[in-house]
Amino acid sequence: MAKRKRANEFKLLGHADVKLPASPAEARLETFLNPAPERNYRIHFETDDFTSVCPVTGQPDFARIDIDYVPDRLCVESKSLKFYLASYRNERAFNEAVTNQILGDLVKACSPREMIVTAQFSARGGIALTVRAEYPEKN
Repeated sequence: MAKRKRANEFKLLGHADVKLPASPAEARLETFLNPAPERNYRIHFETDDFTSVCPVTGQPDFARIDIDYVPDRLCVESKSLKFYLASYRNERAFNEAVTNQILGDLVKACSPREMIVTAQFSARGGIALTVRAEYPEKN
């Protein structure tokens, strides 16, 4: 069984001198042991401050990101999630790819019982786009 992280073992939480990662590949999603693993409960994160870059035009894409999950053994530490999401500011990728990468990285980090990532991208040319990615996949 994994050891419980103590406050001084986190690389981001409690450290004011940490810089934002330059890309999602450099970001680190930190976790801690679920305090109630015997129970199914939902954790909800949301941010209206997400930005990535269109791979074709180079223009910024703005989105609201909602993350809902039922933890298994591990929970995602929120400051590391904030830094991870901020690492997309210069990332050139289509909205669909960004949403699925966020889901994949979070599932890899915490192995939840289930997770949904919903990204509502602001309108461009009069068309707004919402991407919803789920784990496990539902057929």
